Amino acid sequence: MVELGDLPPDCITPILSQVLTTPVDAGRCATFSRAFRAASDSDAVWRNFLPPDLDLDLDLIVSTSSPPPPPPPPPLTRKKDVFLRLCTDPILIDSGRKSFALEKWSGKKCYIIGARDLSIEWGNTPICWRWSSVHVSRFPEAAELVRVRWLDVQAKMEMRLLSADTYYSAYLIFKFVHENSGFENQAVGVSISSGSEVERRDIYLDPDGRWRQQYQTARERWPDMDPSVVRSTEEKIPQDRGDGWKEIYLGKFFVNDPPTGEVEVSLKDVTSGTWRSGLVIQGIELRPTQMSSEESSRLRIDRLLRRGRQR
Repeated sequence: MVELGDLPPDCITPILSQVLTTPVDAGRCATFSRAFRAASDSDAVWRNFLPPDLDLDLDLIVSTSSPPPPPPPPPLTRKKDVFLRLCTDPILIDSGRKSFALEKWSGKKCYIIGARDLSIEWGNTPICWRWSSVHVSRFPEAAELVRVRWLDVQAKMEMRLLSADTYYSAYLIFKFVHENSGFENQAVGVSISSGSEVERRDIYLDPDGRWRQQYQTARERWPDMDPSVVRSTEEKIPQDRGDGWKEIYLGKFFVNDPPTGEVEVSLKDVTSGTWRSGLVIQGIELRPTQMSSEESSRLRIDRLLRRGRQR
């Protein structure tokens, strides 16, 4: 009898290419033996983790990336290298207006819709918004709010560009300049519409960090706080991205299989009359949501119930 680990890579590769479901699975298999490591690194396995509708021409990846620092990166010769490059080094597409990457745990598509690809009310009026390259961003320009009372920012994307049968979360990527006003304890309404489903919530961008300080104090006083309360609270507070920018959760939506229609994300405050300034927007990110099986089941049930009420 031959042990599975003693089989040659050519025999193991077809098995793994059919069995493995995630890049994490491939990494675990690589620890079994040399034969498994060779098989789990093969193109036949990693081709399954790359989007099937994306023509990943290696020259195209290099040419559409932001200018590489010298020396240029080594050529990509394996599907695994392509996958890892797209997980760690997002590429600019659509004339530098969007950013594309892969989520490392699942291989699903991630996008950042840059500020230039957003619909910003009064965005081309210099006394209201200015377009600047001084803010360190992955895009050539970011949108800086000069002064408005009518805040209205929208992003749209066709569902077919996203990964099917997947829950996505949307995040606003932003920062504040030193002199900002109008956002202290002021809510901004958010809506995410996909097909007939609409999710609404209010967010607080917290420019002075007051909300975060209160939350940290509460965590210190009650370290055994209910995890669901912790998660719900953290979703309402901007998080540092580690690159000089902040992000805040806007909501979730589901991409059907096959994907149809488009998703629209809207941030709006047109009723308070508050003058606002000092907000800098890099873009809106759409990335797959990692959820437990319980959370996924609950969200699917909620979707079915909402559909039933709409009918």
